[in-house]
Amino acid sequence: MRFTPVKLMAQPNDGSGRAPVAIVRPTTSVTSGPAVTQKLVSASVAFGDLLKGTFGPNGLDKMMYKTSGETAVTNDGAKIVAELLVKHPAAKAFVQLAESQENACGDGVTGCLIFASELMREAGRLLEKGLHPLLLVEGYQAALQTTLAVLDERVERISPTDVERLILVAQTAMTGTSAESGGEQLARCIVEAAQTVAGEMNGALHVRTQDVRMTKRGVGSISDTKMVQGLILERRFDLDRMPRHLPQGNIAVLSCPIAVEQSSRESEIEISSPDQWVAFMEAEEELLNKKAEQVLSTGASIVICAEEIDSRILHKFVDSGLFALGGLERSGAEDVAKASGAQLIDHLDDLDAASLGRFESMAVETFEGDDARRERLHLDFGLNAGLATVDVGGGDGVASEEIIRGLYDALCSVTSAMETGEILLGGGSLHIAASLAVKDAAEEHGGRERLAMEAFARALESIPSTLISNSGNDQLDRLLELRAQHRQGNTDFGVTQPGLCGQVSEAWASAETLAHAFEAACETACGLLRVDQVISSRGD
Repeated sequence: MRFTPVKLMAQPNDGSGRAPVAIVRPTTSVTSGPAVTQKLVSASVAFGDLLKGTFGPNGLDKMMYKTSGETAVTNDGAKIVAELLVKHPAAKAFVQLAESQENACGDGVTGCLIFASELMREAGRLLEKGLHPLLLVEGYQAALQTTLAVLDERVERISPTDVERLILVAQTAMTGTSAESGGEQLARCIVEAAQTVAGEMNGALHVRTQDVRMTKRGVGSISDTKMVQGLILERRFDLDRMPRHLPQGNIAVLSCPIAVEQSSRESEIEISSPDQWVAFMEAEEELLNKKAEQVLSTGASIVICAEEIDSRILHKFVDSGLFALGGLERSGAEDVAKASGAQLIDHLDDLDAASLGRFESMAVETFEGDDARRERLHLDFGLNAGLATVDVGGGDGVASEEIIRGLYDALCSVTSAMETGEILLGGGSLHIAASLAVKDAAEEHGGRERLAMEAFARALESIPSTLISNSGNDQLDRLLELRAQHRQGNTDFGVTQPGLCGQVSEAWASAETLAHAFEAACETACGLLRVDQVISSRGD
Protein backbone atom coordinates (compact mmCIF):
# COMPACT_ATOMS: atom_id res chain seq x y z
CA MET A 1 0.00 0.00 0.00
CA ARG A 2 1.37 3.39 -0.98
CA PHE A 3 0.71 6.62 0.89
CA THR A 4 0.58 9.98 -0.85
CA PRO A 5 2.67 12.49 1.10
CA VAL A 6 0.81 15.61 2.31
CA LYS A 7 2.74 18.82 2.48
CA LEU A 8 1.75 21.26 5.24
CA MET A 9 2.72 24.82 4.36
CA ALA A 10 3.98 26.87 7.26
CA GLN A 11 2.53 30.35 7.41
CA PRO A 12 3.44 33.30 9.58
CA ASN A 13 1.03 34.17 12.38
CA ASP A 14 -0.29 37.51 11.24
CA GLY A 15 -2.78 37.93 14.06
CA SER A 16 -5.74 36.89 11.91
CA GLY A 17 -6.43 33.81 14.03
CA ARG A 18 -4.98 31.36 11.52
CA ALA A 19 -2.64 28.70 12.82
CA PRO A 20 1.01 28.66 11.61
CA VAL A 21 0.16 25.50 9.70
CA ALA A 22 -2.64 25.46 7.11
CA ILE A 23 -5.02 22.66 8.19
CA VAL A 24 -8.12 23.82 6.33
CA ARG A 25 -8.98 24.47 2.72
CA PRO A 26 -7.72 27.70 1.14
CA THR A 27 -11.34 28.82 0.60
CA THR A 28 -12.06 28.70 4.34
CA SER A 29 -12.29 32.07 6.09
CA VAL A 30 -11.52 32.54 9.79
CA THR A 31 -12.74 35.67 11.55
CA SER A 32 -11.30 36.54 14.96
CA GLY A 33 -11.08 39.40 17.42
CA PRO A 34 -13.42 42.42 17.30
CA ALA A 35 -14.60 41.44 13.81
CA VAL A 36 -16.37 38.40 15.31
CA THR A 37 -18.40 40.58 17.66
CA GLN A 38 -19.25 42.96 14.86
CA LYS A 39 -20.37 40.10 12.63
CA LEU A 40 -22.61 38.45 15.23
CA VAL A 41 -24.04 41.68 16.62
CA SER A 42 -24.84 43.06 13.16
CA ALA A 43 -26.77 39.94 12.20
CA SER A 44 -28.63 39.86 15.53
CA VAL A 45 -29.59 43.52 15.33
CA ALA A 46 -30.78 43.11 11.74
CA PHE A 47 -32.94 40.18 12.78
CA GLY A 48 -34.54 42.19 15.58
CA ASP A 49 -35.09 45.24 13.37
CA LEU A 50 -36.85 43.00 10.85
CA LEU A 51 -39.49 42.02 13.41
CA LYS A 52 -39.88 45.25 15.38
CA GLY A 53 -42.46 46.70 13.01
CA THR A 54 -44.83 43.76 13.60
CA PHE A 55 -44.86 43.97 17.40
CA GLY A 56 -47.81 45.04 19.49
CA PRO A 57 -51.38 46.14 18.79
CA ASN A 58 -50.21 48.71 16.22
CA GLY A 59 -47.73 46.43 14.46
CA LEU A 60 -47.92 46.03 10.70
CA ASP A 61 -47.75 42.89 8.55
CA LYS A 62 -45.02 41.43 6.39
CA MET A 63 -45.67 40.17 2.87
CA MET A 64 -43.42 37.27 1.93
CA TYR A 65 -43.10 36.14 -1.64
CA LYS A 66 -41.82 32.60 -2.14
CA THR A 67 -39.88 31.23 -5.08
CA SER A 68 -42.88 29.02 -5.86
CA GLY A 69 -44.98 32.13 -6.48
CA GLU A 70 -47.01 31.82 -3.27
CA THR A 71 -47.43 34.84 -1.03
CA ALA A 72 -48.05 35.04 2.69
CA VAL A 73 -49.14 38.10 4.66
CA THR A 74 -48.62 37.87 8.42
CA ASN A 75 -47.24 39.59 11.51
CA ASP A 76 -46.76 36.37 13.43
CA GLY A 77 -43.10 36.13 14.44
CA ALA A 78 -42.98 32.33 14.30
CA LYS A 79 -44.44 32.30 10.77
CA ILE A 80 -42.04 34.99 9.52
CA VAL A 81 -38.99 33.21 10.93
CA ALA A 82 -40.13 29.87 9.52
CA GLU A 83 -40.41 31.34 6.01
CA LEU A 84 -36.99 33.00 5.97
CA LEU A 85 -34.08 31.32 4.21
CA VAL A 86 -31.39 32.08 6.79
CA LYS A 87 -27.71 31.35 6.23
CA HIS A 88 -25.87 33.52 8.78
CA PRO A 89 -24.83 31.53 11.91
CA ALA A 90 -26.05 34.21 14.35
CA ALA A 91 -29.36 34.48 12.50
CA LYS A 92 -29.70 30.69 12.66
CA ALA A 93 -29.29 30.91 16.43
CA PHE A 94 -32.24 33.31 16.44
CA VAL A 95 -34.26 30.89 14.32
CA GLN A 96 -33.59 28.17 16.91
CA LEU A 97 -34.60 30.63 19.63
CA ALA A 98 -37.91 31.27 17.86
CA GLU A 99 -38.53 27.54 17.51
CA SER A 100 -37.76 27.01 21.20
CA GLN A 101 -40.21 29.72 22.28
CA GLU A 102 -42.89 28.48 19.89
CA ASN A 103 -42.56 24.83 20.93
CA ALA A 104 -42.47 25.61 24.64
CA CYS A 105 -45.17 28.29 24.87
CA GLY A 106 -46.79 28.75 21.45
CA ASP A 107 -46.73 32.54 21.83
CA GLY A 108 -44.37 35.43 22.59
CA VAL A 109 -41.92 34.72 19.75
CA THR A 110 -41.67 38.29 18.45
CA GLY A 111 -41.07 39.84 21.87
CA CYS A 112 -38.48 37.18 22.70
CA LEU A 113 -36.52 37.84 19.50
CA ILE A 114 -36.64 41.62 19.91
CA PHE A 115 -35.31 41.33 23.47
CA ALA A 116 -32.50 38.97 22.41
CA SER A 117 -31.58 41.33 19.58
CA GLU A 118 -31.36 44.28 21.97
CA LEU A 119 -29.17 42.26 24.34
CA MET A 120 -26.75 41.71 21.45
CA ARG A 121 -26.91 45.39 20.43
CA GLU A 122 -26.04 46.51 23.98
CA ALA A 123 -23.30 43.85 24.22
CA GLY A 124 -21.72 45.08 21.00
CA ARG A 125 -21.37 48.59 22.41
CA LEU A 126 -19.70 47.34 25.60
CA LEU A 127 -17.38 44.95 23.77
CA GLU A 128 -16.16 47.81 21.59
CA LYS A 129 -15.20 49.62 24.80
CA GLY A 130 -13.08 46.68 25.89
CA LEU A 131 -15.39 44.83 28.30
CA HIS A 132 -14.58 41.11 28.45
CA PRO A 133 -17.31 38.82 27.05
CA LEU A 134 -17.36 36.65 30.19
CA LEU A 135 -18.02 39.71 32.35
CA LEU A 136 -20.91 40.50 30.03
CA VAL A 137 -22.29 36.99 30.43
CA GLU A 138 -21.94 37.18 34.21
CA GLY A 139 -23.72 40.52 34.34
CA TYR A 140 -26.52 39.34 32.05
CA GLN A 141 -27.14 36.25 34.16
CA ALA A 142 -27.26 38.30 37.37
CA ALA A 143 -29.72 40.71 35.74
CA LEU A 144 -31.84 37.77 34.56
CA GLN A 145 -32.20 36.49 38.13
CA THR A 146 -33.34 39.95 39.26
CA THR A 147 -35.83 40.10 36.38
CA LEU A 148 -37.30 36.70 37.24
CA ALA A 149 -37.58 37.75 40.90
CA VAL A 150 -39.60 40.83 39.85
CA LEU A 151 -41.74 38.60 37.65
CA ASP A 152 -42.52 36.30 40.59
CA GLU A 153 -43.45 39.28 42.77
CA ARG A 154 -45.91 40.65 40.20
CA VAL A 155 -47.64 37.36 39.37
CA GLU A 156 -51.39 37.21 39.94
CA ARG A 157 -53.08 33.89 40.64
CA ILE A 158 -56.22 32.81 38.79
CA SER A 159 -58.28 29.63 38.72
CA PRO A 160 -58.90 27.56 35.56
CA THR A 161 -62.59 28.52 35.80
CA ASP A 162 -61.95 32.29 35.85
CA VAL A 163 -63.49 32.78 32.42
CA GLU A 164 -63.36 36.57 32.33
CA ARG A 165 -59.64 36.76 33.14
CA LEU A 166 -58.87 34.01 30.64
CA ILE A 167 -60.80 35.92 27.98
CA LEU A 168 -58.55 38.94 28.62
CA VAL A 169 -55.49 36.68 28.22
CA ALA A 170 -56.85 35.43 24.89
CA GLN A 171 -57.67 38.94 23.67
CA THR A 172 -54.17 40.15 24.55
CA ALA A 173 -52.61 37.30 22.56
CA MET A 174 -54.85 38.10 19.56
CA THR A 175 -54.11 41.82 19.67
CA GLY A 176 -52.35 42.96 16.52
CA THR A 177 -53.41 39.90 14.51
CA SER A 178 -56.28 39.42 12.09
CA ALA A 179 -58.16 37.57 14.84
CA GLU A 180 -58.35 40.80 16.87
CA SER A 181 -61.38 41.93 14.85
CA GLY A 182 -63.34 39.02 16.34
CA GLY A 183 -63.01 40.59 19.78
CA GLU A 184 -64.53 38.98 22.83
CA GLN A 185 -66.53 36.47 20.79
CA LEU A 186 -63.44 34.70 19.45
CA ALA A 187 -61.68 34.93 22.81
CA ARG A 188 -64.66 33.29 24.51
CA CYS A 189 -64.64 30.48 21.91
CA ILE A 190 -60.97 29.82 22.67
CA VAL A 191 -61.53 29.75 26.44
CA GLU A 192 -64.52 27.43 26.11
CA ALA A 193 -62.54 25.12 23.82
CA ALA A 194 -59.63 24.99 26.30
CA GLN A 195 -61.95 24.23 29.20
CA THR A 196 -63.67 21.50 27.16
CA VAL A 197 -60.42 19.57 26.59
CA ALA A 198 -58.97 20.23 30.07
CA GLY A 199 -58.26 17.12 32.12
CA GLU A 200 -56.20 15.86 35.01
CA MET A 201 -52.81 14.21 34.65
CA ASN A 202 -50.65 13.13 37.60
CA GLY A 203 -52.80 15.14 39.96
CA ALA A 204 -52.45 18.41 38.01
CA LEU A 205 -54.56 20.18 35.41
CA HIS A 206 -53.45 19.43 31.87
CA VAL A 207 -54.75 20.98 28.66
CA ARG A 208 -53.72 19.47 25.33
CA THR A 209 -53.78 22.09 22.60
CA GLN A 210 -53.72 19.22 20.07
CA ASP A 211 -57.26 18.32 21.19
CA VAL A 212 -58.57 21.67 19.94
CA ARG A 213 -59.15 21.53 16.18
CA MET A 214 -59.66 24.54 13.94
CA THR A 215 -61.58 24.33 10.70
CA LYS A 216 -62.39 26.82 7.94
CA ARG A 217 -66.08 27.39 7.48
CA GLY A 218 -65.44 28.83 4.01
CA VAL A 219 -68.46 31.15 4.04
CA GLY A 220 -69.74 34.08 6.03
CA SER A 221 -67.58 36.39 8.13
CA ILE A 222 -65.42 36.13 11.22
CA SER A 223 -68.48 36.87 13.36
CA ASP A 224 -69.90 33.49 12.28
CA THR A 225 -67.11 31.67 14.13
CA LYS A 226 -68.37 29.26 16.76
CA MET A 227 -67.08 26.51 19.02
CA VAL A 228 -68.33 22.93 18.84
CA GLN A 229 -67.79 20.60 21.79
CA GLY A 230 -66.86 17.80 19.47
CA LEU A 231 -65.88 17.42 15.84
CA ILE A 232 -66.72 18.78 12.40
CA LEU A 233 -66.18 16.34 9.54
CA GLU A 234 -66.34 17.61 5.96
CA ARG A 235 -67.14 15.05 3.28
CA ARG A 236 -69.84 14.02 0.82
CA PHE A 237 -72.37 11.48 2.04
CA ASP A 238 -73.32 8.43 0.01
CA LEU A 239 -77.10 8.94 0.36
CA ASP A 240 -78.93 12.25 0.16
CA ARG A 241 -81.77 10.91 2.33
CA MET A 242 -79.52 10.50 5.36
CA PRO A 243 -80.94 12.09 8.54
CA ARG A 244 -79.86 15.73 8.68
CA HIS A 245 -80.55 16.29 12.37
CA LEU A 246 -80.59 13.92 15.34
CA PRO A 247 -81.14 14.57 19.05
CA GLN A 248 -78.89 13.02 21.68
CA GLY A 249 -78.34 9.30 21.43
CA ASN A 250 -75.77 6.51 21.12
CA ILE A 251 -72.96 6.24 18.59
CA ALA A 252 -71.05 3.19 17.37
CA VAL A 253 -67.49 3.47 16.02
CA LEU A 254 -65.99 0.63 13.99
CA SER A 255 -62.67 0.04 12.31
CA CYS A 256 -63.90 -3.04 10.39
CA PRO A 257 -65.99 -3.09 7.19
CA ILE A 258 -69.75 -3.63 7.33
CA ALA A 259 -69.94 -5.65 4.16
CA VAL A 260 -69.57 -9.17 2.82
CA GLU A 261 -65.98 -10.19 3.36
CA GLN A 262 -64.08 -10.87 0.17
CA SER A 263 -61.94 -13.98 -0.24
CA SER A 264 -58.21 -13.40 -0.21
CA ARG A 265 -57.87 -15.87 -3.10
CA GLU A 266 -59.59 -15.85 -6.46
CA SER A 267 -62.32 -18.49 -6.67
CA GLU A 268 -65.15 -19.44 -8.99
CA ILE A 269 -68.62 -20.75 -8.19
CA GLU A 270 -70.26 -22.90 -10.82
CA ILE A 271 -74.05 -22.46 -10.99
CA SER A 272 -76.00 -24.96 -13.08
CA SER A 273 -79.58 -23.81 -12.45
CA PRO A 274 -81.53 -20.60 -11.74
CA ASP A 275 -82.52 -21.98 -8.35
CA GLN A 276 -78.90 -22.17 -7.30
CA TRP A 277 -78.38 -18.56 -8.36
CA VAL A 278 -81.43 -17.45 -6.36
CA ALA A 279 -80.23 -19.43 -3.34
CA PHE A 280 -76.79 -17.86 -3.62
CA MET A 281 -78.24 -14.34 -3.75
CA GLU A 282 -80.61 -15.05 -0.85
CA ALA A 283 -77.71 -16.34 1.26
CA GLU A 284 -75.74 -13.17 0.61
CA GLU A 285 -78.80 -11.04 1.39
CA GLU A 286 -79.35 -12.94 4.62
CA LEU A 287 -75.73 -12.38 5.62
CA LEU A 288 -76.08 -8.64 4.97
CA ASN A 289 -79.33 -8.52 6.95
CA LYS A 290 -77.59 -10.24 9.86
CA LYS A 291 -74.78 -7.67 9.85
CA ALA A 292 -77.28 -4.81 9.68
CA GLU A 293 -79.29 -6.30 12.52
CA GLN A 294 -76.17 -6.63 14.66
CA VAL A 295 -75.73 -2.87 14.46
CA LEU A 296 -79.40 -1.92 14.76
CA SER A 297 -79.94 -4.15 17.80
CA THR A 298 -77.46 -2.12 19.83
CA GLY A 299 -79.70 0.94 19.76
CA ALA A 300 -77.12 3.17 18.04
CA SER A 301 -78.38 6.29 16.27
CA ILE A 302 -75.10 6.96 14.45
CA VAL A 303 -72.55 4.55 12.98
CA ILE A 304 -69.06 5.78 12.11
CA CYS A 305 -66.92 3.29 10.21
CA ALA A 306 -63.29 3.55 9.16
CA GLU A 307 -63.91 1.00 6.40
CA GLU A 308 -66.51 0.35 3.69
CA ILE A 309 -70.24 0.11 4.41
CA ASP A 310 -72.11 -1.97 1.81
CA SER A 311 -74.64 0.14 -0.08
CA ARG A 312 -77.45 -2.35 0.66
CA ILE A 313 -76.72 -2.16 4.39
CA LEU A 314 -76.52 1.60 4.12
CA HIS A 315 -80.06 1.71 2.73
CA LYS A 316 -81.29 -0.46 5.59
CA PHE A 317 -79.68 1.88 8.11
CA VAL A 318 -81.33 4.93 6.53
CA ASP A 319 -84.70 3.19 6.40
CA SER A 320 -84.39 2.64 10.15
CA GLY A 321 -83.56 6.32 10.76
CA LEU A 322 -79.88 5.63 11.52
CA PHE A 323 -77.09 7.91 10.27
CA ALA A 324 -74.10 6.02 8.84
CA LEU A 325 -70.77 7.31 7.59
CA GLY A 326 -68.25 4.91 6.08
CA GLY A 327 -64.78 5.25 4.59
CA LEU A 328 -63.57 7.65 7.28
CA GLU A 329 -59.85 7.76 8.02
CA ARG A 330 -58.86 5.69 11.03
CA SER A 331 -57.53 8.78 12.84
CA GLY A 332 -60.93 10.41 12.40
CA ALA A 333 -62.69 7.32 13.78
CA GLU A 334 -60.33 7.33 16.75
CA ASP A 335 -61.19 10.97 17.41
CA VAL A 336 -64.91 10.21 17.37
CA ALA A 337 -64.39 7.28 19.73
CA LYS A 338 -62.34 9.40 22.11
CA ALA A 339 -64.82 12.27 22.16
CA SER A 340 -67.91 10.09 22.58
CA GLY A 341 -66.46 7.53 24.98
CA ALA A 342 -67.16 4.69 22.56
CA GLN A 343 -64.95 1.66 22.05
CA LEU A 344 -63.28 1.37 18.66
CA ILE A 345 -64.60 -2.00 17.50
CA ASP A 346 -62.30 -4.12 15.32
CA HIS A 347 -64.81 -6.92 14.65
CA LEU A 348 -68.56 -6.63 14.21
CA ASP A 349 -69.24 -9.57 16.58
CA ASP A 350 -67.74 -7.51 19.43
CA LEU A 351 -70.27 -4.71 19.00
CA ASP A 352 -72.85 -4.43 21.78
CA ALA A 353 -74.70 -1.75 23.72
CA ALA A 354 -71.86 -1.44 26.27
CA SER A 355 -69.37 -0.44 23.57
CA LEU A 356 -71.41 2.55 22.37
CA GLY A 357 -70.64 6.18 23.09
CA ARG A 358 -72.94 9.15 23.63
CA PHE A 359 -73.53 12.31 21.62
CA GLU A 360 -75.57 15.38 22.45
CA SER A 361 -76.65 16.35 18.96
CA MET A 362 -75.88 15.79 15.30
CA ALA A 363 -76.46 18.15 12.40
CA VAL A 364 -75.48 18.20 8.73
CA GLU A 365 -74.66 21.57 7.19
CA THR A 366 -74.87 21.95 3.41
CA PHE A 367 -73.34 24.67 1.24
CA GLU A 368 -74.04 25.03 -2.46
CA GLY A 369 -70.83 26.16 -4.15
CA ASP A 370 -69.95 27.00 -7.73
CA ASP A 371 -67.98 23.79 -8.18
CA ALA A 372 -69.81 21.28 -6.02
CA ARG A 373 -71.93 20.90 -2.94
CA ARG A 374 -70.18 20.83 0.44
CA GLU A 375 -71.56 18.83 3.36
CA ARG A 376 -70.25 19.12 6.91
CA LEU A 377 -71.16 16.85 9.80
CA HIS A 378 -71.34 18.52 13.23
CA LEU A 379 -71.04 16.11 16.15
CA ASP A 380 -71.57 17.65 19.59
CA PHE A 381 -70.50 15.50 22.54
CA GLY A 382 -71.07 17.94 25.42
CA LEU A 383 -68.83 19.27 28.17
CA ASN A 384 -66.94 16.01 28.69
CA ALA A 385 -66.06 15.60 25.03
CA GLY A 386 -62.29 15.81 25.45
CA LEU A 387 -62.17 17.30 21.93
CA ALA A 388 -63.30 20.69 20.67
CA THR A 389 -63.44 22.38 17.28
CA VAL A 390 -63.36 26.09 16.54
CA ASP A 391 -65.17 26.64 13.24
CA VAL A 392 -63.64 29.82 11.82
CA GLY A 393 -65.99 31.84 9.64
CA GLY A 394 -64.90 33.68 6.52
CA GLY A 395 -63.35 32.73 3.21
CA ASP A 396 -61.16 29.73 2.61
CA GLY A 397 -57.96 31.64 1.91
CA VAL A 398 -54.94 33.46 3.32
CA ALA A 399 -57.10 35.63 5.59
CA SER A 400 -58.56 32.60 7.37
CA GLU A 401 -55.11 31.09 7.82
CA GLU A 402 -53.91 34.28 9.50
CA ILE A 403 -56.95 34.30 11.79
CA ILE A 404 -56.26 30.68 12.75
CA ARG A 405 -52.64 31.56 13.59
CA GLY A 406 -53.87 34.32 15.89
CA LEU A 407 -56.36 31.95 17.51
CA TYR A 408 -53.64 29.36 18.04
CA ASP A 409 -51.48 31.94 19.84
CA ALA A 410 -54.46 32.80 22.04
CA LEU A 411 -55.13 29.13 22.73
CA CYS A 412 -51.54 28.52 23.83
CA SER A 413 -51.60 31.55 26.14
CA VAL A 414 -54.91 30.49 27.69
CA THR A 415 -53.66 26.92 28.09
CA SER A 416 -50.51 28.11 29.86
CA ALA A 417 -52.50 30.41 32.15
CA MET A 418 -54.91 27.59 33.04
CA GLU A 419 -52.17 25.06 33.80
CA THR A 420 -49.95 27.38 35.85
CA GLY A 421 -52.66 29.65 37.24
CA GLU A 422 -50.28 32.61 36.86
CA ILE A 423 -50.76 35.74 34.74
CA LEU A 424 -49.02 39.10 34.49
CA LEU A 425 -50.05 42.58 33.50
CA GLY A 426 -48.95 43.38 29.94
CA GLY A 427 -48.33 46.58 28.01
CA GLY A 428 -44.61 46.61 28.91
CA SER A 429 -45.45 47.14 32.58
CA LEU A 430 -43.34 44.18 33.72
CA HIS A 431 -40.40 45.22 31.54
CA ILE A 432 -40.26 48.73 32.99
CA ALA A 433 -40.52 47.41 36.57
CA ALA A 434 -37.81 44.83 35.92
CA SER A 435 -35.58 47.41 34.22
CA LEU A 436 -35.73 49.71 37.26
CA ALA A 437 -35.07 46.79 39.60
CA VAL A 438 -32.04 45.67 37.57
CA LYS A 439 -30.63 49.21 37.62
CA ASP A 440 -31.01 49.30 41.41
CA ALA A 441 -29.36 45.88 41.73
CA ALA A 442 -26.48 47.04 39.52
CA GLU A 443 -25.64 49.75 42.05
CA GLU A 444 -24.68 47.03 44.53
CA HIS A 445 -22.00 45.66 42.20
CA GLY A 446 -18.64 47.37 42.22
CA GLY A 447 -17.14 45.49 39.30
CA ARG A 448 -17.51 45.89 35.58
CA GLU A 449 -20.37 43.41 35.45
CA ARG A 450 -22.63 46.25 36.58
CA LEU A 451 -22.20 47.72 33.10
CA ALA A 452 -23.68 44.53 31.65
CA MET A 453 -26.58 44.68 34.12
CA GLU A 454 -27.34 48.25 33.08
CA ALA A 455 -27.21 47.13 29.44
CA PHE A 456 -29.69 44.35 30.30
CA ALA A 457 -31.98 46.97 31.84
CA ARG A 458 -31.84 49.08 28.67
CA ALA A 459 -32.66 46.00 26.59
CA LEU A 460 -35.74 45.37 28.76
CA GLU A 461 -36.97 48.86 27.92
CA SER A 462 -36.86 48.01 24.22
CA ILE A 463 -40.22 46.22 24.55
CA PRO A 464 -42.26 49.25 25.73
CA SER A 465 -40.17 51.46 23.42
CA THR A 466 -41.19 49.35 20.43
CA LEU A 467 -44.85 49.48 21.47
CA ILE A 468 -44.61 53.29 21.66
CA SER A 469 -42.72 53.61 18.38
CA ASN A 470 -45.13 51.41 16.41
CA SER A 471 -48.02 53.62 17.53
CA GLY A 472 -46.30 56.75 16.16
CA ASN A 473 -45.54 58.39 19.51
CA ASP A 474 -42.27 59.80 20.83
CA GLN A 475 -40.26 57.03 22.49
CA LEU A 476 -38.17 59.18 24.82
CA ASP A 477 -41.01 61.23 26.32
CA ARG A 478 -43.31 58.27 26.90
CA LEU A 479 -40.50 56.11 28.29
CA LEU A 480 -39.45 58.80 30.77
CA GLU A 481 -43.07 59.15 31.81
CA LEU A 482 -43.34 55.41 32.39
CA ARG A 483 -40.19 55.38 34.53
CA ALA A 484 -41.51 58.24 36.62
CA GLN A 485 -44.85 56.55 37.20
CA HIS A 486 -43.21 53.32 38.35
CA ARG A 487 -40.80 55.22 40.61
CA GLN A 488 -43.86 56.81 42.23
CA GLY A 489 -45.36 53.37 42.92
CA ASN A 490 -47.86 53.21 40.04
CA THR A 491 -46.75 49.73 38.98
CA ASP A 492 -49.89 49.12 36.93
CA PHE A 493 -48.86 51.75 34.38
CA GLY A 494 -47.74 50.62 30.95
CA VAL A 495 -48.16 51.36 27.25
CA THR A 496 -51.84 51.58 26.36
CA GLN A 497 -53.23 50.53 22.99
CA PRO A 498 -52.90 54.08 21.51
CA GLY A 499 -49.23 54.01 22.52
CA LEU A 500 -49.48 56.38 25.50
CA CYS A 501 -48.41 56.00 29.10
CA GLY A 502 -51.43 55.04 31.17
CA GLN A 503 -53.01 52.56 33.53
CA VAL A 504 -53.27 49.10 31.98
CA SER A 505 -56.09 46.88 33.22
CA GLU A 506 -57.15 44.59 30.38
CA ALA A 507 -53.83 43.42 28.89
CA TRP A 508 -52.81 40.15 30.58
CA ALA A 509 -50.30 37.52 29.54
CA SER A 510 -49.22 34.11 30.78
CA ALA A 511 -46.38 34.38 33.30
CA GLU A 512 -44.82 31.19 31.96
CA THR A 513 -44.61 32.63 28.43
CA LEU A 514 -42.80 35.78 29.60
CA ALA A 515 -40.44 33.89 31.92
CA HIS A 516 -39.43 31.48 29.16
CA ALA A 517 -38.88 34.38 26.74
CA PHE A 518 -36.50 36.09 29.20
CA GLU A 519 -34.54 32.94 29.91
CA ALA A 520 -34.30 31.76 26.30
CA ALA A 521 -33.29 35.20 24.97
CA CYS A 522 -30.59 35.61 27.63
CA GLU A 523 -29.28 32.10 27.02
CA THR A 524 -29.03 32.71 23.26
CA ALA A 525 -27.27 36.06 23.69
CA CYS A 526 -24.79 34.62 26.21
CA GLY A 527 -24.08 31.70 23.88
CA LEU A 528 -23.22 34.05 21.03
CA LEU A 529 -21.07 36.26 23.29
CA ARG A 530 -18.86 33.29 24.14
CA VAL A 531 -17.85 32.92 20.47
CA ASP A 532 -14.31 34.13 19.75
CA GLN A 533 -13.89 32.83 16.20
CA VAL A 534 -16.14 32.27 13.21
CA ILE A 535 -14.86 29.63 10.79
CA SER A 536 -16.64 29.43 7.47
CA SER A 537 -15.81 26.72 4.94
CA ARG A 538 -17.72 28.71 2.30
CA GLY A 539 -15.34 31.63 2.62
CA ASP A 540 -18.01 34.26 3.37
